[in-house]
Amino acid sequence: MEFLDKLKTHFTLEEIPAGEFHKLKIKGMTFTIRQYEAAGLGHVSWMDAAGLFGLMKMETLIIDPKWKDMPLLSYDRIKAMGKDTLIIELFDTLTGPCFLKPLDEVKARYASLPDHDLGSHWYDPIKLEQSASKKGKKALSAAFDALADEYFDAYIACAGQAASCTPQEKAQKTGAYVEGLLLHGGPCTDVFKKGLGEEKTADVFRRVLF
Repeated sequence: MEFLDKLKTHFTLEEIPAGEFHKLKIKGMTFTIRQYEAAGLGHVSWMDAAGLFGLMKMETLIIDPKWKDMPLLSYDRIKAMGKDTLIIELFDTLTGPCFLKPLDEVKARYASLPDHDLGSHWYDPIKLEQSASKKGKKALSAAFDALADEYFDAYIACAGQAASCTPQEKAQKTGAYVEGLLLHGGPCTDVFKKGLGEEKTADVFRRVLF
């Protein structure tokens, strides 16, 4: 939970009980979910999962900025079968212009790392070009760690300069993304739907993850 520790140095985090969704078992994977309110930033959720007798581990961080006009950030790290996958996606939930050059610079510094083709998805039109996805053998894990660490620092720095906004101003765009996931699906959304059903998945996404 290193990223949460980083957030705590810039924003006050108040944990919100996740209730029945704190621990979930889906398709042989055990998920632990936590959610927080980051004062002055927005909603933050953290999820880690393990399965396949410890051969697969996954971490997910979602930052839904409600008080700063920043893009929604979704971070996934998956380690399985000797492979390491890093996916950082930024989604346009902005109400105005936003300075993201530091993220471009981080992405450029790690351009030599092998990219991961995520294929086509319904949300591609709102995914920002600062997004990054990498995949390789475990020998590259340290480089992936460095990329994620620098990217997260740059995101926080951009948030410090971003314009203030209100949850009401962000609600339409963020809501459209979340409802789009529930309607059209996505890699994580599809796993939850198969394991929990559509109604319970909608509760997890609307009440905890976002």
